[in-house]
Formats: sequence, C-alpha cells, structure tokens
Amino acid sequence: MSELQSSIQFLTGVGPKKASLLKSELGVETLSDLIHLYPFRYIDRSSITPIAGIAPDLASVQIQARVVNRNLINIKHLSVIVEDASGRMEMVFFKGTKWVFDKLEPGREFVFFGKPQLFNGKLNMVHPEIDAPQEGSYTQTSLTGVYPSTEKLKNSGITGKFMCKMQQSALSLCLNEIQETLPDYVIRDLALCPLQYAIKNIHFPSDSYALEKATRRLKFEELFYLQLSLLKQKYIRSRGEHGIPMPKVGPDFHLCYNALTYSLTGAQQRVIKEIRADISSGHQMNRLLQGDVGSGKTMVAVLSCLLAIGNGCQSCIMAPTEVLAQQHYNNIRKYLEPTGVKCALLTGSTPAKARREIHQGLEDGSIGLIVGTHALLEEPVRFKALGLAVVDEQHRFGVEQRSRLWAKGPAGYAPHILVMTATPIPRTLAMTLYGDLDVSVLDEMPPGRKPVQTMLIGEGKRAAMYNFMRKEIAAGRQVFVVYPMIFESEKTDMQNLEKGYEDILQAFPMQDGYKVAIVHGQQAPDVKAFNMDAFAAGRAHILVSTTVIEVGVDVPNASIMVIESAERFGLSQLHQLRGRVGRGADKSYCILVKGLKVSKEAQQRLELMVRTSNGFEIADEDMRMRGPGDLEGTQQSGLPISLNIASLARDGRLLEEARNYASRVLDADPGLQNPVNVKLVQELRKDKYSIRDFSKIS
Repeated sequence: MSELQSSIQFLTGVGPKKASLLKSELGVETLSDLIHLYPFRYIDRSSITPIAGIAPDLASVQIQARVVNRNLINIKHLSVIVEDASGRMEMVFFKGTKWVFDKLEPGREFVFFGKPQLFNGKLNMVHPEIDAPQEGSYTQTSLTGVYPSTEKLKNSGITGKFMCKMQQSALSLCLNEIQETLPDYVIRDLALCPLQYAIKNIHFPSDSYALEKATRRLKFEELFYLQLSLLKQKYIRSRGEHGIPMPKVGPDFHLCYNALTYSLTGAQQRVIKEIRADISSGHQMNRLLQGDVGSGKTMVAVLSCLLAIGNGCQSCIMAPTEVLAQQHYNNIRKYLEPTGVKCALLTGSTPAKARREIHQGLEDGSIGLIVGTHALLEEPVRFKALGLAVVDEQHRFGVEQRSRLWAKGPAGYAPHILVMTATPIPRTLAMTLYGDLDVSVLDEMPPGRKPVQTMLIGEGKRAAMYNFMRKEIAAGRQVFVVYPMIFESEKTDMQNLEKGYEDILQAFPMQDGYKVAIVHGQQAPDVKAFNMDAFAAGRAHILVSTTVIEVGVDVPNASIMVIESAERFGLSQLHQLRGRVGRGADKSYCILVKGLKVSKEAQQRLELMVRTSNGFEIADEDMRMRGPGDLEGTQQSGLPISLNIASLARDGRLLEEARNYASRVLDADPGLQNPVNVKLVQELRKDKYSIRDFSKIS
C-alpha cells in the first residue's frame, strides 16, 4: 500500500483516538486526505512585535519575552506575566494549566503567539501558542497555514500547531509519491507550477510568491476538471441526444404574437430566437431561462409552447404550487384567445370528472397545452406527443419527479426542456450548477414597469408607515405585510405573526371599513385559498402573510410590500418578495422594517436592497456574503462536487478561464482519445468528478 493511503493514526503524536476524531470532524482518514486539507488563511510568523507596539485591535501577533512570574490562581486559571525591553503583559491559561505552569519557569525566554485583547484596561493574551526561540523551523517561516478546526478538535489537543506538525510529517513521508494530475501541455500552456511544488507550498510556503503560484495551480485544477466534466456531458448530448425536429413556426404563434398589445423586449426576442434555433436543430434542447420577477418569462414560455404546437406536438408548463399553476393558467388562457389551441389546468385539487376528461384530451392530442403541478407526473397522465416541457422554479422539484416528466415524450425522443427561474443565479454558480445547460437571460424589463421604491425603517417609524398605508388604501390600492416563518413549526414565528395580525387589526379596524386577510402554511388549504383569493379579487385591503406568497401571487393592484423583521430574510428572499409589487400601473413601495438588534452583515444586506433592484447584482452579493451552499431562496442542495480550495464566490475570473480552456480541449479532442489526454480521462473517472447529469433532470 502506498504511503498516501496509509492511516493518519501512525503519524507521531496522533494515535487511534485523535485519528477517529479527525475522521468524524474533518473527514480526514488517510495521509492523502490530510495533505488535501488546505489552510483557509495564513498568519505571518516571521516578525517579532515589541509589547509596547501591541494594540488590542491587532490580529494575531508574535512576541519574544521573558517570564517574570506565574500565579496558579486555581486548577483552571493560570496567570503569567512576561516582559521584553519595551514593556510587560499577561498571558492567561484556562486549560492544561499544570503543564504550562511547569514549562513557563521565571527567567526563561519564550516566543508567544496569539490574539491580544484588553481586560480591565490591561493587555493580555488568552491561550497563546508557546515556543522556545530556537524551536521548530516551521514556526519561523514567513507564513503559517491556519486549518479548519472544531471545538472538539481543540479540546482534544489538536491545535493549529499540532495540525502543522501533522502536515509536516505527512509531507515528509508521501510528497514524492504525488503523481502529476494534469497533462504536460496544460501545465505548459498556462504556466502552472508542478503539483508536488503546489502541495508543498500550499502548506508551507517559502514566500508569498510561492503561495500565489501554489494557490493558482490548485484552484485552476479543481475548476478545470469540474467544467471539463460538465462540458463533456453537454458535448456528448448535443451530438448524440436526438431531439424532435421543429423547423416550422405555425399559425398559432403568429396569431398570438400579432395580437399582443405591447412589443416584446429585445431580450425576449433574443431568447425566443435562441429557443427556435435549439428546437429546429434536431438535437434535444436543454435551456435555462433566468429572468428577474416581471421580466416576461411567461410570455417567452407561451410562445415557445406555440412553436412546439405548430410542429404537431403538445407542450406542458409545470409549476411548483397550485397558486402559481392557477395564475399561469389564467394568464395563458388570455394569450391563447386569438389561437385555436386548447389549454387545460391539472392540479391535485382538479375534480375526478374533469381529471378524466383532461387525461383523455392529452392522450388523443386535443389538448395542446397543459398547465399543472406535480399532478402532471402521475402515471395516468399520458401525452399523444409531448414535444416541450417548461418547468418553472425548477429547484422546488425533486430530481426523480422531474425525470418522470421527461419519460413522457414520444417513443425514442425526450421532449425539449426549458427550465425557468425568477431567482437570479450568480453567473459563476449558473456555470457550475447548470454548466451542461445553455443559459438565456432576460435582462430587460418590459416598458412601463416602474421600479419599486425601497425604504428601510426602524420600529420608531411604525405609526408613520401605518399612515402611509392608509393613504394608499384610500387611493384604492392594497398592501402585503409579510412576517418571517423560517420553519413552519417555529412557535415564536407563529406568535409574532399572530401578534402582528392583531396589531394590524387594531390599526385598521373593521368598523372603519378595513378588511384584513391572513395566510400561512399551517392553515387548511381551503382556508388559505379563500383568504388569498379575497386579496387577489380586491375584497381585502391588507394581506398579512408568511413567505408562502414569495412565489406565485400576482396582484397588480398591490402597491406596498411591508417586510417585518427584514433582517431575518436572505437577500434572494427579500428580492423575491419585493417582486410581488410593482406589477400594475401605480408607483409601488417596499418597506423593510428592521428589529432592534441587527447584525452588521444584516444591515449591509438591507442597505443593498435599498440601493439596487438589479436581481443579478443582488445574487452576486448574496453569494459573496453567504457562500454558494447557502443561497436562501434558491434552495440548491449544493454543488455537483465539493471544492477543497476554489470558491465560486471569489474565483469567478479563474472559473471562466478554466471553462474556456476546458472547451478548447474538447473542441480539439471531443472524446479525450488522444494519448496526451490520458491523465484527463483518469481524473474524470475518479468519484470526485462523477457529477450528476443535470441535463436529464433540471
């Protein structure tokens, strides 16, 4: 067995107990796992700071000082006074006090490294690292890596210093075994450093230049293989997967298009051309359509469906909720009035008799376009010739559910796929999560759509806000008031919603003619539907709600969106909620009401919402602040592979470079059959790069 695959327990000072903990806490089991656990930042251990030059706001500092005295206050509190030529300070220990007491003899000199802080007006350091001045060469290099850790690891003696010693031992045993993972021509073309050099210098950089070279090499490799895997799938599918050829436009498309009372935006026209080119190519279309709330995705979807119908096929539009499916159906029926296309709606609450008629109409082809929810996936639903499947807000559907829809295409053909999302996805994330799909973006708003004015207020402005709401209601408009309900079972959230509802009823009493509806996830479906319909039909002035209205409610008459405890929402969610207003001709407003205690990061989020209404700018900032795995509102289950060192939030430029280079490699050798690419094939076979084929399920 190679050293790389040997257990970390055999490293000096580790043993079975620490090895078990490292496996459970960090997933590190072998020497290979260990050397691929990279530092997430570096600290400069090359310089000594005089005590007089230390300030409490500094990051970690290193001092060289002599022990003056030590005082073991009790078994769990040791105070040590140290001094150098410039002054004195205190070192404080709450763990391992007996061992530290014995080591720090008065008169001896040590190097202390830690974070300075002020306590009772005096400087101290709590649990600094301790070294003899001449000890351990790695502590004296210019840069020392800081590794991921947990409380359990620290409490078991696996400190940053211990991690560095482990890495040093592991590298001395197995560095020479590390095999190059990129072909020679890639390393040469891109001036990348060799892998052994990169691994050594990512852990123990000889200087900042060496660290920069090592970081670039390792990040590029991760992103390159990720993109190569995705693009290879796309390349294979675009040449191998047959799609239903749809060369015609058909009369229904023209009848619908010519009856529109407004012009399509340039972005809508561009996207329809892209879709036309896809479906007439003879290959299956797999396209992601991104567009902000109100950018006109539904119109693009309808015209795309009419293109399929013009070629003798049927289309379906699948939505995640009954509310959204019903809304799509109501809008689409209006668009289809000039045409002869029969449209139907199928949801979980469709009555049995109507359901049977719809099933029959889909099988005999008399229904050209079906709008529905998960009910479209059920076994009795069979199409005569399903040619195009449009999926709205696809992240709300499970993988297996979506793949069942694709199987409903005519024998031997998968339907063309158009995936739509109103949640703007940062470009780098789209290139990764949907790297094997073609991406279209609706980046223009239809003419006449007024931007929503966003305001941020504190509790002290509530009375003024209520007055403003009364004026808007008096002018014939309606108001959303949304409360956070992060988990539907969360008791305090429910209490806040109920209290908020009572406050609104007090401020807007029924005897004064105000009507207030309330909607939340714990209501029975018929109660929820009744209240939602009352607001949509204008019978209620105010809708008090949780985020169940985030997707789907279209009330053009609503001109105010009040978001309570706005600091508790993510940026994407705030943006989605804001998109519920501004759908009519009136000037609209979004009022963010913040609580009494707001973190610095939450304040930044709220200020960004006031500053911009650009969904893509917000999405990029959301990812920068939160990281790609936690984009609230997108509900993505994570990336296709885990990234050890690269970051989609920070390495966008390198990701594009990696994608472009991967594309060049595949253009030159689509099957990676050239002997120079044998390393690429070997790497792609590894489990790490076995990426799910999103093309069939997205």
